[in-house]
Amino acid sequence: MKFGIDRLLADASLRAPLKGKRVALLAHPASVTADLTHSLDALIAAGVEVSAVFGPQHGVRGDLQDNMMESPDFTDPTYGMPVFSLYGEVRRPSGQSMSTFDVMLVDLQDVGCRIYTFVTTLLYVLEAAAEHGKSVWVLDRPNPAGRPVEGLMLRSGWESFVGAGPMPMRHGLTLGEMGRWFIDHFRLDVDYRVIEMDGWRPGEAPGYGWPTDRVWINPSPNAANVNMARAYAGTVMLEGTTLSEGRGTTRPLELFGAPDIDARAVIAEMRALAPGWLAGCTLRDFWFQPTFHKHVGQLCAGVFIHAEGTGYDHAAFRPWRLQALGFKAIRRLQPDYDLWRNFPYEYEFGKLAIDVINGGPALRAWVDDAGSVANDLDALTLPDERSWADARREFLLY
Repeated sequence: MKFGIDRLLADASLRAPLKGKRVALLAHPASVTADLTHSLDALIAAGVEVSAVFGPQHGVRGDLQDNMMESPDFTDPTYGMPVFSLYGEVRRPSGQSMSTFDVMLVDLQDVGCRIYTFVTTLLYVLEAAAEHGKSVWVLDRPNPAGRPVEGLMLRSGWESFVGAGPMPMRHGLTLGEMGRWFIDHFRLDVDYRVIEMDGWRPGEAPGYGWPTDRVWINPSPNAANVNMARAYAGTVMLEGTTLSEGRGTTRPLELFGAPDIDARAVIAEMRALAPGWLAGCTLRDFWFQPTFHKHVGQLCAGVFIHAEGTGYDHAAFRPWRLQALGFKAIRRLQPDYDLWRNFPYEYEFGKLAIDVINGGPALRAWVDDAGSVANDLDALTLPDERSWADARREFLLY
């Protein structure tokens, strides 16, 4: 199969509308061609007049490890064009940076989750382009989590940099498709084009969302592999808790744990509470010691989520429910456990991080309600999932 960048480079007719235009590139380290040439180098070699580069959270270089670590603007040392950060002094492209180009090419590898900030950055780019009369092309890439939909819809009033609009946690769209939905939902008047992939078949084994013959490159420092991308719609919620999500280990966002839990007991309680929510993956208890971040230097009991191997069932795996169940099990085993982390999350003040992540307080309320059961969360979530599956249908390209 071919990604959008590879089709653009291979077909001169696709590049023809760019002739005589100043072109900006929104990119990061995973913005590479099939032969692992960075898209910036490949576009310039193909004769595209790249006049500016933009970088999302974690920077064009992908060097900044954690959330709320800002990237500066700088000058590209090889080509001399300006590099503008969209996760520094600004989140939205400024008028000054918008004057440096006519067409912006968006070539970002996403992981298929509402909270992954490249989704919101795309919306902000589209809104700025509509305001300034610029064109936006998305060079489409696979959603490695595939087509499944899961999670509560973001509620009105809970919009943030990790919640661009009313969609569930696991949205099942590519960035190119997401742009189409944004333009319709927010009624944007913008010249928009998707350079589609050729041959992406997200419903087919063995890769489902990700083609197995394509090298995985971290789109952000802690997105180390496809297993992480599959689990992320659940494990990202750990950022709003006192539990470690594995930062400071070699497998972040594929696990959870802490020094003061019993991992085997947690897994057993999860299985007792909602065995169906454990389908499609294998849970393994293990030990780990973070070298930085939460519980640094402490021995932690952990649960590792294997959405891979012979135990993986793409259609059955539900990472958001699985992680919610992990929280519920800990709350049942240790009712007074200090679970929710209280700190400003992505510059949202006065709200608990877990609520910002989920686009509302419903998930936390379900976990903390001693009398709630799995069916209660399903009753809230299933209508949202069905509604989104219907709403997104007209914007699918594959």
